Amino acid sequence: MTVTKKVDATKTRYGDDEALALLADIDTLIAAKGKKIETFDLKNDRPNDATLLAHMMGPTGNLRAPTARVGRTLVVGFNEEVYARILGG
Repeated sequence: MTVTKKVDATKTRYGDDEALALLADIDTLIAAKGKKIETFDLKNDRPNDATLLAHMMGPTGNLRAPTARVGRTLVVGFNEEVYARILGG
């Protein structure tokens, strides 16, 4: 896998509008917080923006890190099993 864009979350802020813009051309959003994993089907059953932002944004009002786009899937937050599955490892 090749990383096409890397952004340092401590230097670049992604607010609500920027976070929602990341969902363009995304079919699946996976939001991971520790062992809790929420999966959203954006293509067939997209929740409202408030619900999506509640899972994407951290307590500081910035996009949670890490955030990775893999194909048409966006993963927000970290869970080892999720990354192993989407990265094929």
